[in-house]
This record gives sequence, C-alpha cells and structure tokens, in this order.
Amino acid sequence: MPEKDSEPLVGSKKAYLMAGVITVIPLLITWWVVRFIITLLRDFGEPAVSWLHLALRPWSPEAARLLLHPWFESVLAVILALVGFYVLGWGATRVVGRRLLATLDALVHRIPFVSKVYGAVQKFLAVLQQKPDGVDRVVLIDFPSPEMKTVGFVTRTLVDAATGRQLAAVYVPTTPNPTSGYLEIVPLEKVISTDWTMDEAMSFIMSGGAVAPPALRYFRETETSRPAASRQGVAEGEKAQEETKGS
Repeated sequence: MPEKDSEPLVGSKKAYLMAGVITVIPLLITWWVVRFIITLLRDFGEPAVSWLHLALRPWSPEAARLLLHPWFESVLAVILALVGFYVLGWGATRVVGRRLLATLDALVHRIPFVSKVYGAVQKFLAVLQQKPDGVDRVVLIDFPSPEMKTVGFVTRTLVDAATGRQLAAVYVPTTPNPTSGYLEIVPLEKVISTDWTMDEAMSFIMSGGAVAPPALRYFRETETSRPAASRQGVAEGEKAQEETKGS
C-alpha cells in the first residue's frame, strides 16, 4: 500500500518540476537576449563614461568617483550609447553626416582584413533591407535532410553557370541564437515561400517554434496535388466496386 500511494506523489513532483522548467525557460531566454544587448550597449558607452570621469575630476572629485560606481557606470554607459546611436542616425540623414560617414567608410575599406569583414557585414545588412527577386524573404528549405524542413532567409538569387537554373542563397539561423547559422545554396524551385514576415520568423526561431502564426505552407503545390489525386482515385475505385456489387 505505501508503494502504491507513493507513485502519485512522485508523478506530481515530476509534473511540478516540468511546469517550473517550462515557466522559467522563456524568462531565461528573454533575460539572455536582453543581457546580451545591454552588454553591447555598455561596452559602446564605457569609453564616453571614462572621458566624462577624466573631464569632471578636476572640478568635482565626488561626482567623478560616482561615475565609476559599477551600477551607475553601467546605466550611464547604456544611456550614452543609445544617445550616441540616435545622434549618429540623425547625422547620417544630413549632408555633413553623410560626408563624414563616407570618409570613415573609405578609411575602413583601406585597412587589410578589417575591410573584408566590414564590407561583408555592410552588404549583408543592405541585402536584408531589400526583397530578393522572384522569391519571398522567409522560406522553407529541405534541411538537414529531404524529409525535414527548416526556416531560412533568402539573401539573394543566383544563376547556375552550367545549366542556367535559378538558385537561392538561404541563411538558416539556429535556435535560440539566430546570429549563428548556416548558408545553403538551394535550387529556386525547391524553395517554399511561407508568406511570413521577418518578425514572425524571428519569433518562431527564438522561441523554439512556440510562437508562430497559426498556418504554414509546408508542402509544394506538386506535393499537395498528389495526395488529392490519390484520394480521388481511391474514391472512384470504391464507387466502381459498389456499382459492381449492386449490379
């Protein structure tokens, strides 16, 4: 009897444990993403905080010491980074700002190795802002095997030099970190458009598939027509058998 009574207790403990894990995982992923962004902003703003500390120290040593307090320095660095990005974006829309950015761009392109990385990232961001020709941005491709499909982003279309077939360069991000992934070159006819937006696709990827639109175009038109045709053939065969029995 005690052994039988202990089985429901063990099952309830496992259920509580799983419920706790399911509750915490979205919070952990959200915190990881937010922490990653805040860390980047803090790293960008820390040089400005250090400069303010040096400029303020001769006039107010107490205020200068406050700037180097860990939590205050982090918050101020994030704020200064956001202000800096806003000012940079505002300046980029002005004539003088565009000229300065063009000068900086030319200088970076002259640095060996750095110019390759900078140019590749710059082109990648520019490509993401433009819709590729002849295909939607968010697609499904066969990956990692023909029996499975994954979500990818078409970055551009290509042409096979030997056959003239249309090809698509598809970036396949990983879950839950979409900044890492794979680059696949897929024939355009094997790409399935999803009609999803970038926001919907990113939510789907980062949530591990938990957040997604209610419908997804998984099969190609040729694949969806085959089951329908086979069902029609089966129905016609059953109808013929019934007519034969009735006669």
